[in-house]
Amino acid sequence: MTNHTRTEGFLSYNGHQTWYQVVGDLQASPTPLVALHGGPGAAHNYLQTLDTLADDGRAVVFYDQLGCGNSTRLPEAPAEYWTVDLFLGELNALLTHLGIADRYAVLGQSWGGMLAAEHALRQPAGLRSLVLSNALPSSASWAAGATRLRSMLPPETLATLEAHEAAGTVSDPAYVAATEEYYARHVCRVPMPDHVLKSFTMMSEDPTVYGTMWGPNEFAPVGSLKEWSVVDQLPQIVAPTLVIAGEFDEATSECQDLFMAGIPNATQVIVPEASHMALVENPEIYFGAVRSFLAAHD
Repeated sequence: MTNHTRTEGFLSYNGHQTWYQVVGDLQASPTPLVALHGGPGAAHNYLQTLDTLADDGRAVVFYDQLGCGNSTRLPEAPAEYWTVDLFLGELNALLTHLGIADRYAVLGQSWGGMLAAEHALRQPAGLRSLVLSNALPSSASWAAGATRLRSMLPPETLATLEAHEAAGTVSDPAYVAATEEYYARHVCRVPMPDHVLKSFTMMSEDPTVYGTMWGPNEFAPVGSLKEWSVVDQLPQIVAPTLVIAGEFDEATSECQDLFMAGIPNATQVIVPEASHMALVENPEIYFGAVRSFLAAHD
């Protein structure tokens, strides 16, 4: 992680506290970048190397969405509390709180990309550019890609997955081990650094948001996002958009092709030898693409 001024604070939102960190100087910065983490509920930590973009003088804003990380945890909140609108409102409140609602860029990774797409659909006047990183335009496209990727697993691994899913024993150690084989191919293909492991550890300790909105694992959403889609609305995204994903990403071509077909002003980068954590697996290519895209739209 790079050495830059880091300012931390809390935003009061919806009666709770949202933690944020600004790397660099918001006032002196070209278009500040706001990073939207995935999960949902994974916290900002695994995205922390995005702070390398501050080497260009660009301020980078991290925050933990409600329910995870340093923000207010709400394990007793009812399932209906966790909505896309809740998190859209939180993002808007943060932009206003930091005084950058008139000029900013957004990078959303995975679920953060779902949230970023929803935000961009509202055509906010201050959004200069949009990065959809390892993201999806619909839960159905994600599930279709996962089915295809699963079919390429060793037969015994797939059989284990299917047997435990049919029996409802997805917490069984054999099932968990089988999912890890999938993750090693399509989530992160290199040993996870500590800052990435920290996000996963925190989410396993408090899976409230992930379990409610997504489900028990990465294969397919069974929570409140099960029917989520913005595919038909993608032409309403007017911000210049970078669609970036890994060659072996669990956010497969079934997802990426829909983004490219639907968003009018989109460019695409597929990061070689990388999967869902492309910023960790092949940082030179990933950051080169993001850096040049952001600079082009300052």
